Amino acid sequence: MSEKILIDNSEHILTITFNRPEKMNALDPDSFFQLAQALYRLQHDPELRVGVIQANGKHFTAGLELEKWAPIFAKGKMPELPPEHLDPYGISGEPLTKPLVMAVQGICYTSGLELLLNTDIRVATPEARFAQLEVKRGIYPCGGGTVRLPEEIGWARAQRYLLTGDEFTGQQAYDWGMITELCSADTVQSRARELALSIAAAAPLGVQAALMSSKTARLHGDTAALTQVFNDMPAVMRSDDAMEGVRSFMERRAAQFKGR
Repeated sequence: MSEKILIDNSEHILTITFNRPEKMNALDPDSFFQLAQALYRLQHDPELRVGVIQANGKHFTAGLELEKWAPIFAKGKMPELPPEHLDPYGISGEPLTKPLVMAVQGICYTSGLELLLNTDIRVATPEARFAQLEVKRGIYPCGGGTVRLPEEIGWARAQRYLLTGDEFTGQQAYDWGMITELCSADTVQSRARELALSIAAAAPLGVQAALMSSKTARLHGDTAALTQVFNDMPAVMRSDDAMEGVRSFMERRAAQFKGR
């Protein structure tokens, strides 16, 4: 039996690939916990600087595999994550401080859309189809979509899709600012990796500090984010990487950052 999620580690990038194309890459509980475990690895492995999430086949994901999750939903809450797992939706527990890039083709429904809303750079095909279908199934969108979709695309537009469960396309999502770039299905994953390589080549401490400042502003407001900027600045500016950045500039060569 093939692995439901494939993990690759190369060039400081952790690539997570959904691998259930026969199920439109729907996430059963096993897949969900494997994803959470992979994200914990990304967070805690000092050699890893950025993650890429993608999927094999025609579709990114149909969301959660409802027949497998029904007994869990019947209890009225999502299961708690065990140790050494990190919430893929970023709404509980330890925050992910390293960037995530996502490549989307085909359908990206429910939990897939909520996963996307917890990533930082999103590449998709114009024909990709997004939907928050929960209202059509009588269940609750509990992965952050009710909060983040209005932030991303505006209140009235978000309610148009949250309250109907209707689809919108990659082209629409790009026009609204939710998608970073549009690519063909043949190039969407390679383009996501190109962007990840650019991040991996930058100074890790600087990347993480910049990302967390932005996340803090989003979650807690500008004042908290500016406070974090001045708290984080000394460690970054005094780092070996900062010195290497200056030396490489003066010597007209590519910098070799070590993450310290």
